[in-house]
Amino acid sequence: MRTTLICLIICISLLSAEAQDVKNTSYKTSNGEKVLRIEMIVPLSQKQAWAYFTEDEKLKAWVAPLAHMELKTGGYMVTNYDKAKSLDDKSSIKIAITNYLEHELISMKVDLNDNFTQKVQDEDNNLQEVIQLIPIDSSHTKIISSMIGWGTGPDWEKTYSFFEKGNDWTYRGLMKLFKK
Repeated sequence: MRTTLICLIICISLLSAEAQDVKNTSYKTSNGEKVLRIEMIVPLSQKQAWAYFTEDEKLKAWVAPLAHMELKTGGYMVTNYDKAKSLDDKSSIKIAITNYLEHELISMKVDLNDNFTQKVQDEDNNLQEVIQLIPIDSSHTKIISSMIGWGTGPDWEKTYSFFEKGNDWTYRGLMKLFKK
């Protein structure tokens, strides 16, 4: 009876994990710093999920039609949402990789471009995205994206709002790849 109950609980939690959508679990730290946090569970092993963050063709399937990852400490990811342009175009977005733990974590320094106010660009020293891939079992991985290093004031509130909407839209694009 106990074994049956344990199996039932595991099956229900796996079904819940399969159906889970993108969740905004943002919060403020004990120091009052904002953390823009998005979580989801994908029906992939940790190694398979890692490929969606590090392989060009998989990035193109959900991040942007033009994408390239140079995975190494000091490397970068570059994207462009316009298929008619190139990755060398000034409209491309280049994000530096500060560090990574293979299959587990990627930290990137966000470089705010001309789409943001000059004030925010000048003040930005710390805006980063940390992506964690946490195995749940052999075929499910929890992905947590946390953006940290926000400034304060009205311009930063607009920047936060932009990324809150943009990150939600982007990660929903990833989840759409796995909906049946």
